[in-house]
Amino acid sequence: MSDKNSTLPLAGVRVLDLSRVLAGPWCGMVLGDLGAEVIKIEHPERGDDTRDWGLRVGSTETTYFNSVNRNKRSITLDLQTAEGQQIVRDLAAKSDVVIQNFKFGGIEKLGLGYEQLSADHPELIYCSITGYDRTGPEATRPGYDLVIQGEAGLMALNGESDQPPLKFGVAAVDLFTGMYSAQAILAALFERQKTGKGRHIGMALFDCGLMITAYYGLEALLTGEDPLRYGNAHPSIVPYGVFHAEDGPLVITVGNNRQFVRFCTEVIERPDLASDERFKTNLNRAANRDILSPQLTYELGRRKRKDLLESLARAGVPCGEVAGLHEALTSQRATDAGLVATLPHPEVGSINVLAPPYRFDGERLPVRKAPPQLGEGTHELLQSLLGLSDEKIAQLQADGVV
Repeated sequence: MSDKNSTLPLAGVRVLDLSRVLAGPWCGMVLGDLGAEVIKIEHPERGDDTRDWGLRVGSTETTYFNSVNRNKRSITLDLQTAEGQQIVRDLAAKSDVVIQNFKFGGIEKLGLGYEQLSADHPELIYCSITGYDRTGPEATRPGYDLVIQGEAGLMALNGESDQPPLKFGVAAVDLFTGMYSAQAILAALFERQKTGKGRHIGMALFDCGLMITAYYGLEALLTGEDPLRYGNAHPSIVPYGVFHAEDGPLVITVGNNRQFVRFCTEVIERPDLASDERFKTNLNRAANRDILSPQLTYELGRRKRKDLLESLARAGVPCGEVAGLHEALTSQRATDAGLVATLPHPEVGSINVLAPPYRFDGERLPVRKAPPQLGEGTHELLQSLLGLSDEKIAQLQADGVV
């Protein structure tokens, strides 16, 4: 345990993060955001694969790596060496949680599997993230977000109806798997307070990818067919989606029949649409969207976006601009909420890091540590946690272990 006097929710919890790329590191970052001490184990030379993805920041970091590794420390270890494996065992004995996403069976070959580590540490919570069910016939298949998006039907429900299936803009399966894994770890930590025993948590990318099909998934099971794709429109609520004003796109979400009446009368000045029996209820509007949509497209397309947003707001119809990503990140809304943190960096002066989304008692949880340079904590943590001497650490470095 560590940081016992901190007021952060997971203060005193130590996490040993053996994972790499996205799903596992995202899980570790969530726990770090909530106050856990997260120690990331990386290869001494190349580090996490994502240190070579995205845009370079300094000599060892990238935008991709930095997006999933805030609030962590980095130790470099060659896990192919006996000494490196022993150091992990020693660190695990002083940790509450271990996260790993090695290929199925790979971690056991290193002597670092759940059964091996928990034998002397039964209160250990151990989370294994794989591509597919660890108990099924595809357990050994490697898992990649894009492959899972295809296999879980996510690409089939994304995009326009007249275009090929489309992947999500971000690695949604990896990100959701990381969040689901963090939730499971939190549940296991809570249970351990009552039982004193740890758990082996198994998470699979395919399982999580299938879960996030959500209402589309149940619709497919009910009808026996794939749901239609509507692009930026909603499959069952009309009008609801991205529309084009004379000078740019905006989002309009008419959530109920009262809003539709106000939209027609106060925004586009077409009370005839509100009184038309074909459009009076949302079910009717959805059934007749091909008749209604062209009229809405015409009315909205001849008005300025600013005027529409103002009139929609006055009418109580939810709406918003379609912002560029940079525009959204630098908006007054994001600035006021403190969603982007600027932290010092030893090589490039300062870096931007997204802040945790969590607020406790009105305060946003802080970015306590910038994403770590490769191995920045190796010497300090091996010395403070395991009591290794300067001479021993220097010998491990000479031997290529750290």
